[in-house]
Amino acid sequence: MIAIVDYGMGNLYSVQNMLKYLGYESSVTGEISQIEAADKLILPGVGNFGRAMDVICRSGLKNVLDHKVLEEKTPILGICLGMQLLMEHSEEGDCDGLGWIPGKVTRFAFPKQPELKIPHMGWDYIEKQKQSVLFDDMTDGERYYFVHSYYVTCRDRADAAAVTEYGIRFDSVVQKDNIMGTQFHPEKSHRFGMRILGNFAKG
Repeated sequence: MIAIVDYGMGNLYSVQNMLKYLGYESSVTGEISQIEAADKLILPGVGNFGRAMDVICRSGLKNVLDHKVLEEKTPILGICLGMQLLMEHSEEGDCDGLGWIPGKVTRFAFPKQPELKIPHMGWDYIEKQKQSVLFDDMTDGERYYFVHSYYVTCRDRADAAAVTEYGIRFDSVVQKDNIMGTQFHPEKSHRFGMRILGNFAKG
């Protein structure tokens, strides 16, 4: 069973609906017992980094997630804010994250490029940096849907599975062992996103 972690922020049922379309069973849950029993985890997210971490810590979810991911090595996919939460620290709220992947989250700033709007919104490409289970049967030139004002930089470049160019190059897909993340929304990225979610579900 795939558990889509419900901490009150994210396109939970959009992710579940796409998994159902692909033929994979999942549950949207914030219940500790259901998360403990899950074979795989998805951590979606839309909104504020600091508020998200506050909810995760106060609810007791952080302890169970740390155990599942770091000790049991349960595969997890962070989506958008969910990927940013995998990092050590974010400028948004000046807040520590889950810290599973060494890296930071920084706000876009383009004082000399006013034509680049914030948030980075719409369809964009990724440039693969290494092989990942998420990329199985993928071809180059696939586009994905982004909506974000903050971006991820991995401290260890081996953890950056793909990058995207928007004024700067930022890490748009990360993977460290069983821990994966996409800055874009696969559940909004049509057939390209279906492939990403399908690869995670079956991989």
